Amino acid sequence: MPALVDCHCHMTAEDFDADIAEVIEKAKKAGLVALVSVAEHHGEFARILELSERFPGFVLPCLGVHPVQGSPCQPRSATLEDLMSAEPVIEQQCERLMAVGEVGLDFSPRVAKTEQDKQGQREVLSRQVALALRLDLPLNVHSRSAGRPTIQLLKEQGAQNVLLHAFDGRPSVAMEGIQAGYFFSIPPSIVRSEQKEKLVKQLPLEYLVLETDSPALGPVKQTRNEPSNIVVSCEYVARVKGVSVEHVAQVTTANALRLFPKLMRYIKLC
Repeated sequence: MPALVDCHCHMTAEDFDADIAEVIEKAKKAGLVALVSVAEHHGEFARILELSERFPGFVLPCLGVHPVQGSPCQPRSATLEDLMSAEPVIEQQCERLMAVGEVGLDFSPRVAKTEQDKQGQREVLSRQVALALRLDLPLNVHSRSAGRPTIQLLKEQGAQNVLLHAFDGRPSVAMEGIQAGYFFSIPPSIVRSEQKEKLVKQLPLEYLVLETDSPALGPVKQTRNEPSNIVVSCEYVARVKGVSVEHVAQVTTANALRLFPKLMRYIKLC
């Protein structure tokens, strides 16, 4: 099978603390040649950069401020204050970064309780879009329960090289992103998601890439997901599209190189 790229995962998650080396080795054996690993807040930045040094040319870092901050028990919307300590590090490390991410909007009722919360998230995203444009970096984007508002804001801000990861909106809304040249990544949870299957059916393969979102969004609910499960995404996309697994691997990896130009430093396609 041609080389595979996991375009969105969380390798700094505590779930991987005990066996990260084994997880990386298993990923390589599954055919992965790169993991694009995202951060959610400033507190993760040092760890993700450390992992990129420990696994050079394989764990490739993104730094950004996620729209959901706080703790799992008490989530809250991101504010500009969350961005204050993050922005200088992103600027300082920009040469090492694949993208600014994970950034975006999350209008889940539990997180965005008020219009003020939503506006705060928009301000944080707008600042990070401007930062990505200034640094000539792609964007690795979250849009849970906020597909259309996210795409609209990105278009208004003139965002370039955008990945909308694990998009949960309608295919018709996703097509607005396709028309703007944005890419969409498909996680292994597609095997248990009618919405994701519809998305893959209707979106052109030329704008799809693969992700795992490890340790979340695995093929089995509430079980730790790993980058090696990228094969599950690849096989399922091939089945839905009615093409070979090799074709999906080849096209999605070529798409990943278009999306993340710095990948060309580490991956050479035949």
